[in-house]
Amino acid sequence: MERKILHAEVVIIGAGPGGYAAAFRAADLGKQVTLIDKNIALGGVCLNHGCIPSKALLHLAKVIDEARGVSKHGIHFGAPRIDLSEVRNFKSKVVSQLSRGISQMAKARKVNVIHGTASFLSDTKILVSTSDGEIELSFDHAVIATGSSPASIPGLPKDHKHVMTSTEALDLANIPGRLLVIGGGYIGLEMGTVYRALGSSVTIVEFMPNLLPGADQDLVKPLYRKLKKDFENIYLSTKVVSVDSQKNGSLKVSFESGDKAFSEIYDSVLVSVGRRPNSKSLGLENTRISPDNRGFISVNEKQQTCIPTIFAIGDITGDPMLAHKATHEGKVAAEVIAGLPAAFDAKAIPAVIFTDPEIAWAGLTETEAKAKEIPYEKGEFPWAASGRSLAIGRNEGRTKILFDPDTKRVLGIGIVGPNAGDLIGEGVLAIEMGADAEDISLTIHPHPTLTETIANAAEVFAGTITDLYIPPKK
Repeated sequence: MERKILHAEVVIIGAGPGGYAAAFRAADLGKQVTLIDKNIALGGVCLNHGCIPSKALLHLAKVIDEARGVSKHGIHFGAPRIDLSEVRNFKSKVVSQLSRGISQMAKARKVNVIHGTASFLSDTKILVSTSDGEIELSFDHAVIATGSSPASIPGLPKDHKHVMTSTEALDLANIPGRLLVIGGGYIGLEMGTVYRALGSSVTIVEFMPNLLPGADQDLVKPLYRKLKKDFENIYLSTKVVSVDSQKNGSLKVSFESGDKAFSEIYDSVLVSVGRRPNSKSLGLENTRISPDNRGFISVNEKQQTCIPTIFAIGDITGDPMLAHKATHEGKVAAEVIAGLPAAFDAKAIPAVIFTDPEIAWAGLTETEAKAKEIPYEKGEFPWAASGRSLAIGRNEGRTKILFDPDTKRVLGIGIVGPNAGDLIGEGVLAIEMGADAEDISLTIHPHPTLTETIANAAEVFAGTITDLYIPPKK
């Protein structure tokens, strides 16, 4: 079959949140854009196998949990009857609606979409392998937005139908009786929450001494207390030594925790130990780009690699591996390509754990401040004093804000509680705008709402709080 020869002003490899944002912004700025993705459904892992389907399922899990929880307030429902086929249909409809929307926007912007796998032939050419043959595509500018894939651990049975990554877990082929989740990070906890709500007995095993390593543990504690009740076991500071398939299809998992060794039998195992960048099959050896030993590509503040005409965005550029970071980087890359004075200079990138309760933070964390000896002062408001929190039967939350001791500007914010992910946006804006404690505390927040707790935390710091009694400082 004859190889086609084409040229593009801008070629984007990967149609995830960063890739399609870069493509659409470049097209809006008058560039002729080609968008390449190996999948027919655009949107990348986030839309098709990650952020969106998991949040759809977490919504259902929250409804189930809330229905159970209101029994102590006098409202009683029967046990849920779960139709797994309808659950899958709901999730798929959400995903397909969004994916179709991206395809329609690409068409409206006259973005040329090619479905195939891409690899670099040189610093100026890409080879695209499609079902109809090969395309040799030269370009003026290229953006690498190939994302990441689930990482694994050694010693797992190969191709075992009951050993899952997050991708397979979201397919909901069945609901196992006993599920082991290897990894106590955000993906593991979110998927464990979903499967527990749908009927699994869930155990979490984490190699580190805490869940959500890196997060402030005062924010993690309310979630940990709830998960201790919801999950069968949470094993911390524990290593998975081996996973062995049994004749009946179950899995025998051996653990080590200090001097203690033990084993358990599970129906399924979900491996959630992080993600690795998709850089191996890109043909980067044919360019001047050299990924680091973990596979990440270095970029400058304009998202340019060592080759000024080749950009990289999203997971492939390193942590934090978050869709909203990729989207922002994609827009920066497109604007730089179009000649605008753009750069990635975000003061804060929010992180959200969509468990129940949710955990969200942005900017400086206390863990980071202590490790780097960065001076800070703190205002903290417990949700047990929030009228809205008590009205919805949830008093375990808290909001804390870190301030610069001299300027009183916001350095960081952390929230744990229902809808923390929706609340964190105000904190991100405060950091970006250089807001200080009075800017927040003197802003009238609606009552009774959870967003009030952000103002309350600033009032605690400023010494003007009336919803708590805090003895005045001498």
